[in-house]
Amino acid sequence: MEQRSGLIRARLKGASLSTGQVITFLDAHCECTVGWLEPLLARIKLDRRTVVCPIIDVISDDTFEYMAGSDMTYGGFNWKLNFRWYPVPQREMDRRKGDRTLPIWQCGGTLEIVTCSHVGHVFRKATPYTFPGGTGQIINKNNRRLAEVWMDEFKNFFYIISPGVTKVDYGDISTRTTLRQKLQCKPFSWYLENIRNVETNQCLDNMARKENEKVGIFNCHGMGGNQVFSYTANKEIRTDDLCLDVSKLNGPVMMLKCHHLKGNQLWEYDPVKLTLVHVNSNQCLDKATEEDSQVPSVRDCNGSRSQQWLLRNVTLPEIF
Repeated sequence: MEQRSGLIRARLKGASLSTGQVITFLDAHCECTVGWLEPLLARIKLDRRTVVCPIIDVISDDTFEYMAGSDMTYGGFNWKLNFRWYPVPQREMDRRKGDRTLPIWQCGGTLEIVTCSHVGHVFRKATPYTFPGGTGQIINKNNRRLAEVWMDEFKNFFYIISPGVTKVDYGDISTRTTLRQKLQCKPFSWYLENIRNVETNQCLDNMARKENEKVGIFNCHGMGGNQVFSYTANKEIRTDDLCLDVSKLNGPVMMLKCHHLKGNQLWEYDPVKLTLVHVNSNQCLDKATEEDSQVPSVRDCNGSRSQQWLLRNVTLPEIF
C-alpha cells in the first residue's frame, strides 16, 4: 500500500488481491502448531459462509515460552465494545462455537473457534508504533463506525456507557450501510432493562465492583452504565458476564460469573406481583437494610412494596 492505512484496510487490500479458495490472516508475531490448518479447512468445507479462528495460545514476550490456551473460552464483546474472553456455558460445551461478530452473524454467516487448531501469539505489553491522533482517538472512531453501521437504535446504550465516543468524527459510512442493505443483513436486536425498586425508586447498580463482590443499589439516574442489567431467557439477572447469586438464606446477593446452570443464579420474575423470587431460597429480592444502605437484600416474600421491582426496556431519546 502506498501509505499507512491501518490493519483492517491492509487485510481488505490483501483479500481483494487473493486468488485462492480460502483466505487466511495471520499476525507477524505468531507461531502455528502442527496440524493447525486442517481443522479450519474442514469447517469451511462444510459451510463456506463460516469464518473460523483457532485457539489463541500465548507466547511470552519476555522468554518466548509457549503456553497453551484454554479451549473452554470464547471471544465476545461487552457493551463498552471491549473484547473479552468468556467461559463457555455448559449448554454450549458440545457445540463449541465461538462468539459471532456483528457483520458476520447479522449477514447470515457464523464465526467459530475451532478447538482442534492452535496458533501461538506474542501479546506485547505495548505497541512499538504510534497512532495518528493517539490510540484512544483511533479506537473511538472505529467503535463509533461499528455502532453507527450495525447496532441500530441500540448504539445509544454504547454511547451512554462511553459518552466520549460521540465527540469523534467517524467519517463517511455510506458504503458500509449500502453493503448491509445489499446483503439484507438482520437488525441488531437485543433487550436491556433496568431493574427499579417500586418503594425506594432505587435501581440495582454494580457500583463498578468486580466478581465475588456484593451487588449494589443506588438512586436511579437513567444514564445506563452501572445500572444496566438484563433479565435473561435463562432467568438470570445479569450485568456483563456476572450474575446475581445467593448461596444462603437472607443473602448476601453476590455478583459471580454466570454459569448457566440455574441453581443459585435462578430468579423468577412475576410481572403481576412485580417480585423477583430467588428460586433456591424461595425468598424475594428486597430493598437495602438499615445496616447496609447500598446493598439489596433477600427476605421472605411478604407482598410489600419494597419487594416490587420494575423491569423496563430502556428507550433512549435521540440525543446523539
